[in-house]
Amino acid sequence: MATCHLTAQTRISGIVSDGREPLACANVFIIGTIDGCLTDSLGRFDFTTTRQGELTIKVTFIGFENYLLTTDVSKMNDLKIIMHEQATSINEVVVTASTFNFGKSDNFKTMDALDVVMSGNSCGDVVAALQTLPGTQKVGEDGKLYVRGGESEECQTFVNGMHVLVPYSTNVQNSAVRGRFSPFLFKGINFSLGGYSGEYGQALSSVLPMETTDMATSDKMGISASLVDWNIGGTKAFQNSSLGFNVDYTSMGLYDKLFTQRMDFTRPYRKLSGEAQYKKEFSQNSILKSYVGYDLTSVGQHIDNRSLSLKEHNFYANVTYKTNIGRGYSLFTGIANSTVLNDIDDAQIVGDHYHNRRNEIHLKAELRKVFSPVLKMSAGIEDYIRNSSKRYEANEYNLDYNLMAAHIDAQVRLMPRLFLNLSTRTEHVSYIDKLQLMPRATLSYIPNKHFQLSAMYGRYSQTAQDDYIAISQKQLEQCTANHCIVSMQYQTENTVLRIEPYYKKYKNLPLYNTNTYTADGYGSSKGLDVFLENNSLIKRLTTILSYSFNDSERYYLDYTRLCTPDYASRHNLRVSLKYNFGKVILGLSDSYASGREFPMGKTPHYNSVDANVTFLVSPKVIVYTSLNNILGRTNIHGYDTQGKSVLSSRDRFFYIGIFVSLKNNKAYDISNF
Repeated sequence: MATCHLTAQTRISGIVSDGREPLACANVFIIGTIDGCLTDSLGRFDFTTTRQGELTIKVTFIGFENYLLTTDVSKMNDLKIIMHEQATSINEVVVTASTFNFGKSDNFKTMDALDVVMSGNSCGDVVAALQTLPGTQKVGEDGKLYVRGGESEECQTFVNGMHVLVPYSTNVQNSAVRGRFSPFLFKGINFSLGGYSGEYGQALSSVLPMETTDMATSDKMGISASLVDWNIGGTKAFQNSSLGFNVDYTSMGLYDKLFTQRMDFTRPYRKLSGEAQYKKEFSQNSILKSYVGYDLTSVGQHIDNRSLSLKEHNFYANVTYKTNIGRGYSLFTGIANSTVLNDIDDAQIVGDHYHNRRNEIHLKAELRKVFSPVLKMSAGIEDYIRNSSKRYEANEYNLDYNLMAAHIDAQVRLMPRLFLNLSTRTEHVSYIDKLQLMPRATLSYIPNKHFQLSAMYGRYSQTAQDDYIAISQKQLEQCTANHCIVSMQYQTENTVLRIEPYYKKYKNLPLYNTNTYTADGYGSSKGLDVFLENNSLIKRLTTILSYSFNDSERYYLDYTRLCTPDYASRHNLRVSLKYNFGKVILGLSDSYASGREFPMGKTPHYNSVDANVTFLVSPKVIVYTSLNNILGRTNIHGYDTQGKSVLSSRDRFFYIGIFVSLKNNKAYDISNF
């Protein structure tokens, strides 16, 4: 039993517990004195005081609310003190349901840019790295993100909260594309598979919000080289600002000469990319970020009797400003511009020319405030101003419209462990003059740092593709999807387990009917996602298992009946191992997807065994190499209208890259602005 003072006249004693178990090492003392002690292993305390009369005893214990008792000292014997767990402040709540976090996000860190670059066969592509997660579909013929039975257009990308119109590079048909942003550009990537709040709109299935790095405090310069791309990047740091740049050139010319492939390229795939950023901190709580990026992509391919020639210009820029304006309020404002020009010669027949131009201006403002430890709110407005035009043979159109939106979001702590997020988003599309109301709610139970249980419901909307809107003479309503998700996550120091069943119901999908498109299409998607990561089976070994079951049906576009869309596979499984010893990191993974349904029949299952090796030559030099589809399996991605198999340009892909830092002491900072 703990005893602190032996010469006191009045004895003070008792037991401290949480109502179930005793609390050892709780601090018990009389306010205004040095009289007190710590509880022993059974929660007992016993000390004496020379003070008389009415006194206040205080008990403190980490993670619990302070306990105060004011009474006469003669009544402070054999006390039974029950402590209550300290309620989490609403600003400390991190709901991870249906979201995977990479990099230094606003809340916690799970994977940095280097991990994304060296994930399996990603070869530095953010999109390819995300395709290892549950909920994503393997669609090898285009390489884009397909999430929980939704097509690729249903996943939208945001940089610093601002929308990106076209986040992919371009390529010829049946060739996988890459994401156009380097992972080194971002400090945080939060990939949401569904159930997101009212802040994000125009995304039926998922959102990919990415936050660029903060202002640099030191100069950086670096280069990288591989068989297919070459890069130089750097940053100049000033007192309260920084200016960064990055230039990347990609060419498949050398690779096509060294390794055989199926396609007859008249001009190898080439892409020239340039990026620049300027960041300025006006104060500790006010920061301006600006980003501008440009890609020029070209490729030529001989198909049948024609020589297809493709060229694309993709420009994106945004400026955002965050500041605290007093009284606990913070303000976010931003503007973004996306412009994409696409030209194709011999697109369908010899001598034809296809031209498409798309432009979007995104304006956004949001006000946030933490009112109390139990309430946090935000409200915002935004405007999407869109213009597109297409010319192909006798078919052409010019399309202009804007989409106004507003949202209100409230996060409430109902009880110490129970949290509710309520939001509503309203959208108005100019060409149909119709208001769309979308309520959303997430209820989360977080009893401790290891376990979360969440239930989510939300309605989401998205305009159809410009081609469909133009053909319908601007009569298409917005597509809608209702999400219902249950999420269970258990996390310890060495293990993460997440299980998520979900159901989505689609309405107002574009359906081709008598030379036009109507909003009579519909569908559903239901399934189960499982994610397991473990670091304790073998020392220095990380094991990841990702499994998705998806059952989806649609009646839309030119479908003649309700059926499974051709991009959806029922089962997707990926198992990956990463072993780290010294300066070498070994990776091995196996990806499996069940067959996909086509009018010509069902494809065989997809399978690819991939390996990668990372060698940390020095703090300034990293060598990374990977080989995907080691076994050389010929995976059939689908069938064309003639019943011919759709195949990748090559069965295997080998990548080797060298990352070198010229000024900083970390090679993975070479492209980090």
